[in-house]
Amino acid sequence: MTTIPTRKKTAIGAALFAAALSLPFSHSAFAEAAPEKSIIAFKYLNYQDWQPDQDRVGVNAYSVSATVPIAGKWSITTGYVYDSVSGASPSYHSVIISGASTHDTRQAVDLGITRYFSKGSITAGVSYSEESDYISRSISLQGSLMTEDKNTTVTLGGSYTSDTINPNNEIVENEKKNTWAGLVGLTQVVSKNDIVQLNFGYSSGEGYYDDPYKWEDFRPRERNSTTFMTRWNHHFDGSDGTSRLSYRYYTDSFGIGSHTLALEYVQPVKGGWTFTPEARYYSQTAADFYIPFDPLNPDFPVHPSLPFGSYDQRLSAFGAITLGIKVEKEIAKDWLVDVKFNYYMQRADWCLTGGGDKGLEPFNFRSIQVGISKKF
Repeated sequence: MTTIPTRKKTAIGAALFAAALSLPFSHSAFAEAAPEKSIIAFKYLNYQDWQPDQDRVGVNAYSVSATVPIAGKWSITTGYVYDSVSGASPSYHSVIISGASTHDTRQAVDLGITRYFSKGSITAGVSYSEESDYISRSISLQGSLMTEDKNTTVTLGGSYTSDTINPNNEIVENEKKNTWAGLVGLTQVVSKNDIVQLNFGYSSGEGYYDDPYKWEDFRPRERNSTTFMTRWNHHFDGSDGTSRLSYRYYTDSFGIGSHTLALEYVQPVKGGWTFTPEARYYSQTAADFYIPFDPLNPDFPVHPSLPFGSYDQRLSAFGAITLGIKVEKEIAKDWLVDVKFNYYMQRADWCLTGGGDKGLEPFNFRSIQVGISKKF
């Protein structure tokens, strides 16, 4: 029986749950003091993706997170996520096999402890995620150090993740995947209105990278990746708004190279309202072992002739555009509600190289997130 692959849910999670669950390296490099108040937040997210004439995967996610300062020098942050996934993803290229729809749930929890100093901080974190066919455990450590004038911050971090894979179709049993990751970052206050950040990341993983729910999917058992990211935040005195511009470059040993350019603008207005429109463009090249759609044999792909091969459209070359808007409202002292909407469009011919797989159908998703938080 074909079910939704774990990596499909992982890709969804990357887009949907970042705001709901603290992940390694998510702590702001711009804040080096313990929060003055505790905060608790609840969020609900609804996600749906589709291809022409057919809905694919739907997600309902519920999360709660909390941050508690301790004695002005410590803080504890924790989060819990429960999500329910239903629908079906393609078995190869854009093809969904009839009757492949299924349902699964996932629970995830994390905990982070931060110690603040006069010129920096140290954060240690652990996380755990479990679903019917996948268990993931992670630990992380991150430290930051500021200069005397507090205009420059250097950040170093590392994490280790261990995954256990037991697919429901029993194609493998107790497979493992282990990943080490590191981060070096530099944050610079350029002026009273400008902050620039540069991050360099590297990860090295070994283990089971095949997707057990895809047709004839064979991938290398090692994957190394390099990431470079730069951010620029600029505050406008006249409007009291802030623009956030970022660029990210990624490359890995699978042969995938990607570019991400994102822009958002945060605009507070009278009455406790804040509006944040955003736009993002993403482009990637195909993995070295990706097998493109064959128009002469569209209904039944051939067995890969090389040691590695995959028909997974997520490994193809494509481009994507995401548009979104977030609206926040302070409804009372220390109470905040928010609503966020995102719409994602993916096309083969939108990639920068122009070499996307033209046989793949367009892919889209939309997500709606609502939340409420309370400081105390």
